[in-house]
Amino acid sequence: MIASKRDSDKKGIALVSIPGLSINMDKRADRVHLKAHGPLSKACTPFLKQINERLKQEKPAFVDEERIIASTWLPPIPSKAFNRLLLAETQIALGRYVPETVSFEITRNCKCECDHCVVSGGEGDLDIETIKKNIDDVMDMGAVVIVFTEGDPLLREDIYELIEHVDKERAIVNMYTPGTEMTPDNARRLKEAGLHNLLVSIYSTDPAKHDSVRHLDGAFEMATSAMRIGIDAGLMVTMATHVSSKNIKELPAMYEMAKDIGVHEFSLWESVPKKIDDPVITEDERKKVLDMYHQINSRNDGPRLFANSYFEGEMLGCMAGQRWMHVCVDGQVKACPYIPFSYGNIQESPIKDIWSKIRKDKHFRGKRGTCLMHEREYLRLVNSIPEGASKPYNIDKIDL
Repeated sequence: MIASKRDSDKKGIALVSIPGLSINMDKRADRVHLKAHGPLSKACTPFLKQINERLKQEKPAFVDEERIIASTWLPPIPSKAFNRLLLAETQIALGRYVPETVSFEITRNCKCECDHCVVSGGEGDLDIETIKKNIDDVMDMGAVVIVFTEGDPLLREDIYELIEHVDKERAIVNMYTPGTEMTPDNARRLKEAGLHNLLVSIYSTDPAKHDSVRHLDGAFEMATSAMRIGIDAGLMVTMATHVSSKNIKELPAMYEMAKDIGVHEFSLWESVPKKIDDPVITEDERKKVLDMYHQINSRNDGPRLFANSYFEGEMLGCMAGQRWMHVCVDGQVKACPYIPFSYGNIQESPIKDIWSKIRKDKHFRGKRGTCLMHEREYLRLVNSIPEGASKPYNIDKIDL
């Protein structure tokens, strides 16, 4: 049972109550502290300690009298979706892994032609009923974050229906867009449908550099305008970028731009290599990202900084195949957006069975402090994909 009322024993607001475990929240002004009780409390204590430390040491992405949003990648505290996250983390601590975040590619259509795009080959998009069914299925499995992405979700007319379909008491909805289709009316409809967070990627403070990545003239102006329109509509808005050796020196200037626009969070994701000889950020560069993360989040001014270098590094470890699952535009399922192997297709198999198959892969066992695609041993496996083969590639054709 998930509770939302105040405990009579004055332990605080009861968030989770199941046999052997209760998790309560003490909320005073802008301070929140979570504590577990019962025989199973030891299982979730490490995760609660991490959450409590972040809430104490770091500014949130958003706070008002009713809720605190620690990060745009997490459900509000308190909320039934956050309570489900606590239950999922408890299950993971007991060895039962839950796909907490599930991302769906919902269209191939996009006005940009980015070289780094991971959308799968072929033609056509999944029909809305198939997507809806699998959204329901992954929420039944414990998903608390649903992400719509690739290419531009706003070019799919039923995006608002898909967002509205997600039960907001079970999961939040995030959506990536390059921003080319954003209008005040679209932003209003996204807000009304229940979008939790709008994510727009920026690749440089120099409009020409950003446009060259997008291969679209005017892409920078459209992206920055999309963020401002989203904020005006009352949406949570995140400016995102991929960190590489080429742009790491520009991150402070990009943060200042995010601050000027007024977004709620600046989200940093380490660039992911596609083959073994592709460059990755160095440990010194990763340290710079982590230093920036801690410095910015200890200040009260400006947007919060999210960095997967910390979230999927020191905090939780790589989420691929452990807390994350990705559904391609043709229904194929990967362990995350960046891993180029398919473990099945939702048009042929239940997504729950596909998740079980992912979990049997030895590469998704144990905590690792960096992205699996940054490990040379795993990239050698990626290199075994035949030249010219369509990706994602069927994992059953690989000799593990």
